[in-house]
Amino acid sequence: MNLRPAPRIDGLQYANWSEKIFRQLRSGGVDAVHVTITYHETFRETVLNIETWNRWFERFPDLIFQGRTAADVQLARATGRTAIFFGSQNPSCIEDDIGLVEVLHTLGLRFMQLTYNNQSLLATGCYEAEDSGLTRMGRAVVAEMNRVGMVVDMSHSAVRSTLEAIAHSTRPIAITHANPAAWHPALRNKSDKVLQALAESGGIFGFSLYPHHLKGGSACSVQDFCQMIARTADKFGIRALAIGSDLCQDQPDSVVEWMRSGRWTKAVDYGEGSASAPGFPAMPVWFQDNRHFGAIEAGLLEVGMSQAEVAAIMGGNWLDFFARSFSSVATRQERAAE
Repeated sequence: MNLRPAPRIDGLQYANWSEKIFRQLRSGGVDAVHVTITYHETFRETVLNIETWNRWFERFPDLIFQGRTAADVQLARATGRTAIFFGSQNPSCIEDDIGLVEVLHTLGLRFMQLTYNNQSLLATGCYEAEDSGLTRMGRAVVAEMNRVGMVVDMSHSAVRSTLEAIAHSTRPIAITHANPAAWHPALRNKSDKVLQALAESGGIFGFSLYPHHLKGGSACSVQDFCQMIARTADKFGIRALAIGSDLCQDQPDSVVEWMRSGRWTKAVDYGEGSASAPGFPAMPVWFQDNRHFGAIEAGLLEVGMSQAEVAAIMGGNWLDFFARSFSSVATRQERAAE
């Protein structure tokens, strides 16, 4: 039985999953994690990735299970396991077929980014020179995601596209893994204007531990990271803030090229923080894997946050967001039948 008063939830990981990492999730008391199951894959390739996860759920039922609703976080806590929530970092999995939004939601997909750095059929990524905002298909897909209960994630999107997604979505959206650009001006980090709009709309922002998003990179201290969180809370309030570590544990460097280049270019896309062949930067010494979330909790307390505020950031806010986000909107026929 998990005796912590509040859940511990990570809003984004893309690890090279294994029994070792599943056991580290349990050692670290991680009750739920949003995992990237697809980047540039087609629908059929995404289904194959889900099949792989189904085999892991069969092999390690005492450690992990598939999460679909907020109630599954409480089930994870009650049974000493970790609930795994599926997400996509690109809309490639729906191809050009809006009907696949509902199909993938039925299969368990709970988050989908509208872009991954580049222009997509739905919106503009943060690496593009011109940001045209949500496309016609993008507006339709956001409405469909709202209907079925799939979270709009704008972590890799450009500013106008993100603001339009916040304005157009009838449900609060997420930026699952990024940091404030005022603290560290990486392409992927978000402006105060975006953070303000996100907070005012009831959305949620997951602070990233990926070194390219950190001031000082791999040398960033836990004190600096936690002070940044505290300052962000002072500006925008606690309710909008959480952790989205972007942990890519045990992935080979070749995966970085897949993440950035996919199938859209024959050249290597070097991406942010690198002027040579892409590779994973070293994680900060105080956060190497899922056993180290306690360092963030302790650091937040040390910079003056209360126990209740720390509990909200470490998982309580995600749990509330899950409860507001994952259920479908009742249809007119369903409402009439009630």
